[in-house]
Amino acid sequence: MATLPPLPNLQAFEAVARRKSFAAAASELHVTASAVSHQVARLEAFLGVRLFERSSHAVLITDAGESFLARVQGALSAITAASMDVRQGVSKSLYIHSAPSIASLWLMPRLNDFARSYPEISFNLSAAHTPSNFELGEADIDIRYGIPNWPGLQVEPLFEERIVPLASPAFIEENRLRKPEDLLGVKLIRSNVSVVQWADWLGEFSKARPPEQFPVRFDRAQMSLDAATQGLGVALESTTMAAQHIKEGKLKPVFGLAKCIRVNAHFAVYPAHHLKRPAVEAFLGWLRQQATS
Repeated sequence: MATLPPLPNLQAFEAVARRKSFAAAASELHVTASAVSHQVARLEAFLGVRLFERSSHAVLITDAGESFLARVQGALSAITAASMDVRQGVSKSLYIHSAPSIASLWLMPRLNDFARSYPEISFNLSAAHTPSNFELGEADIDIRYGIPNWPGLQVEPLFEERIVPLASPAFIEENRLRKPEDLLGVKLIRSNVSVVQWADWLGEFSKARPPEQFPVRFDRAQMSLDAATQGLGVALESTTMAAQHIKEGKLKPVFGLAKCIRVNAHFAVYPAHHLKRPAVEAFLGWLRQQATS
């Protein structure tokens, strides 16, 4: 028995899952809806599970389908990108995956420098909370956020970050925020995925207990910082990620930089054998230089 399903089966499945319609998937793939249905049916028979629940009104992906899609979608994207590089004669390509906030707040403003320094390297950047799967060839390098627990991979900390309460100057003055205990009288913005939470900071610099509920919550540092600039509350974030906001005067550390928690939470992650590729070696060298500048 073949260990891999036919590529057309996978393409049909991915298109239906993304478009939530056999007809829309058929239009995208330039085939009939019946052909797409047959391709999906063959894939279901190959896997021995149902990938969709079909009705006259909707197409719903099953739990098994969701799990399969998470693995297949990245692989198909990698195949597509690699094929485009070959067709366009690109010999030095680089696939970078990154946690969303560092990608937009720290990496993107610097990428022009990399492009100027290495004009021969074509790069592709994707961003998501979910780490890339190196076994599926989704990325050459992954910039990850969190507590490092990635066995079998090279893990390099990028920089030490200072986590402090941040708010707009107007918000600080309006609410007369002078000491940590004053924070309990205002809205605190919670970053759901942050490695440092309000309980950690308040436990370090105050005897006050954090609120049981947070009326303003986000899953990305960028959104928490933007919310703080709009006066929605106080964000607990990295001064590295907030550097541009601070430089422009939109945010400032509420109690200065002394009351900070220092962490290493962003890492360059990659399989050791990827270092054999000159483009990977070049990017890592450039990344290290940027992280220390």
